[in-house]
Amino acid sequence: MAILDDLPRNEHLDTLKEFLRIPSVSAQSEHADDCRDAAQWVQTQLEQAGVEAELVETAGHPIVYGEAIVDASLPTVLVYGHYDVQPPEPLDLWTTPAFEPTVRDGCLYARGATDDKGQMLTHVLAAQVLAAGEGLPINLKYVIEGEEEVGSNNLGPFLRENRERLACDVAVISDTSQYGPGVPAITYGLRGILACEVRLFGPKRDLHSGVYGGSVANPANAICQLVGALHDADGRVQIPGFYDDVVPLTDEEREQFAALPFSDADYLAEIGLTAGHGEPGFSINEQRWARPTCDVNGLLAGYTGEGPKTIVPSQAMAKITCRLVPGQQWDTLTDSLEAFLRERLPPGLRMEFDREHGANAIRFETGSRWMKAAEDAIEAGFGTRPVFIREGGSIPVVATLQEVLGVETLLLGWGQNTDALHAPDEHFSVDDFHRGTAASIALMQRLAADAAA
Repeated sequence: MAILDDLPRNEHLDTLKEFLRIPSVSAQSEHADDCRDAAQWVQTQLEQAGVEAELVETAGHPIVYGEAIVDASLPTVLVYGHYDVQPPEPLDLWTTPAFEPTVRDGCLYARGATDDKGQMLTHVLAAQVLAAGEGLPINLKYVIEGEEEVGSNNLGPFLRENRERLACDVAVISDTSQYGPGVPAITYGLRGILACEVRLFGPKRDLHSGVYGGSVANPANAICQLVGALHDADGRVQIPGFYDDVVPLTDEEREQFAALPFSDADYLAEIGLTAGHGEPGFSINEQRWARPTCDVNGLLAGYTGEGPKTIVPSQAMAKITCRLVPGQQWDTLTDSLEAFLRERLPPGLRMEFDREHGANAIRFETGSRWMKAAEDAIEAGFGTRPVFIREGGSIPVVATLQEVLGVETLLLGWGQNTDALHAPDEHFSVDDFHRGTAASIALMQRLAADAAA
């Protein structure tokens, strides 16, 4: 634990607080200047680590790009992160203001504390520590964007246009979580996603349900029928071809998941439920990490105010996402979903189907040299060996990095799933912030040692 003991903890914590005070909310136009301030702040921090950094202008918020090439024969690591944060609303549910970072009970509370300012900053502070000592031991490149929370629309073009400039051996992202308190983890798999919005249009205006009801198709009834058809009684998705290309879990993976410390009852109690619901034959961790899903994220139709209003509404809408696993192709399944819904559309209604975004699932082999180095580094920083887990969410940039640069990504999460990401009172364990910095230092040193061996 020598690395952890030697860190300037107070200085690093103050640096993170300074970063968190910048309200870089990418979704809100009134914070455009704050996003630029955050980008410039990151640029300055990289320069203090001896990294040549610049702001790359985009159609939206700037991307911070930095690189430090020590020796072409050494490994090159590309660090990805984001400086933008979710909107803080509802403000009245924060115990302390969202952009006034406050330490309580060993955690730092502020919007962006763990997603992703605190986690990303560990890899910048690690470079600063090494640069101030014997110097950077490996080559480093940084891509820190400001639009992750609004879809990263300008990141893909930047990566593709700068393919040669961004060439590296491995990428590192800390925008995931540990498995649990005291159980650090490496995430080796991510589910993919497809997202769409379905809108149904019926009569040209809302109709009196007594005068017209029963003689015309009701868009509200129809949207319920359509989304109800997405699953059978056992919860299996009914979209044609949905399971055809699913790569099943290996026996080793199922044994590995079963060996993790996990309580079904505690998991359900933490989210206020007494019973689970999911695909039969799979554990909760298997269901949420490695099985595909189809979920309605929102429904809107008709009158929803106080008291009755007897109408046949003229429109209805549903937002739908599917989480995908290795083998499934998001574009193919989006086509299949649209065809499935159109085939069941009642006569007299018109459908608009908007594809919003998609990404395929990712799974990396756990035995690579990069994974081994990450295991040792996390043990050096956290004092215990990490477990390997999958993640039910999606990080589209990981697939893009693999597609464009041909590299695998080390997903090294320092936070916890219970850190209230995207919610009021977001927080990050101060100790884990420092442990993450120590692990990042250890990773850079380990990769340098491997290259010299």
